[in-house]
Amino acid sequence: MENKKVLLGMSGGVDSSVSALLLKQQGYEVIGSTLELFAGSSCCNINTYIDAKNVCNSIGIPHFTYDYKTEFRKYVIDDFIDCYANCRTPNPCIECNKYMKFGLMYEKAKELGCNYIATGHYAKTEYSEKYKRWVLKKSKAGKKDQSYVLWNIPKELIEHVLFPLSDFESKDEIRQIAKNNNLKVANKPDSEDICFVPDGNYKKFLENNSNIKPKIGNIVNSKGEILGTHTGLYNYTIGQRKGLGISNSVPLFVLGFNKIKNEVIVGEENELYKDEILVGDINLLLVDEITTPIEVEVKTRYSSKVAKAKIIQENDKIKVKFDEPQRAITPGQSAVFYMDDIVLGGGKIL
Repeated sequence: MENKKVLLGMSGGVDSSVSALLLKQQGYEVIGSTLELFAGSSCCNINTYIDAKNVCNSIGIPHFTYDYKTEFRKYVIDDFIDCYANCRTPNPCIECNKYMKFGLMYEKAKELGCNYIATGHYAKTEYSEKYKRWVLKKSKAGKKDQSYVLWNIPKELIEHVLFPLSDFESKDEIRQIAKNNNLKVANKPDSEDICFVPDGNYKKFLENNSNIKPKIGNIVNSKGEILGTHTGLYNYTIGQRKGLGISNSVPLFVLGFNKIKNEVIVGEENELYKDEILVGDINLLLVDEITTPIEVEVKTRYSSKVAKAKIIQENDKIKVKFDEPQRAITPGQSAVFYMDDIVLGGGKIL
């Protein structure tokens, strides 16, 4: 008899709450869990725990909280700080998914005798006859699809992951289900910011939680000519135009950084475009390795559109050659490769 016991990650929001309801309706034995990750963050504070527990009580399933603050600091916050210290722009949700939700939570699920873990992400898992393996796919949610932030999960986990919201096309449908079932979180607003930077001020967070501090240096063009001064490399992102404090006959944008010289490098917009990038820290979900060039669609940011490209593996890295040059590609962000609506894999832009 199939083990239909599932550990569901719950943030106290409407997505994970409706996920709990749907799983129970589908005959699963659901256990709700909330991970304590960072005191005072938007996804783990006293209201989060209360909301999640109240939902579980109202639909008749158990709920537990687990303290993973030490591990969250090690795997997510320290990586966040290290990226900015080395002129990279991180996406902490991707580290959190890999190590916390689809790492430690899965270990906890096995301890509890669960065959599955589930979250309220908008993504899909299914068995592919074509590829003879379980695959991670885009959901039907269009712009809200979250497969981009899931490329880094271990591929052997895919068959043990449930995404109850995979076939819903809009958040309005989810909120309506919550209202119809009298869930008090039906109108709870989404949290859009980094959970441990709830005020959105990541610069203040870095200054308060690391030895990254304002350090004045030069703003230079690609020829090395000094155009002005900056207040610290972490205050700038690739593609940034406003707030540079320099006047020029044509608009200038941040192109990159020279950490050794403590310089921000700027240039004209046409200099922002690249037709080739290298990707490291790769995780392949659909194939075990890429032995010949493959045509794929690539996303280089969560909010960006897909771009057509060819990829080829070179040892532990992947070279990406775009059909058309792409604007403001940013080291530290993820490049995620799609074959139709299936996630082939991804990696960190170098």
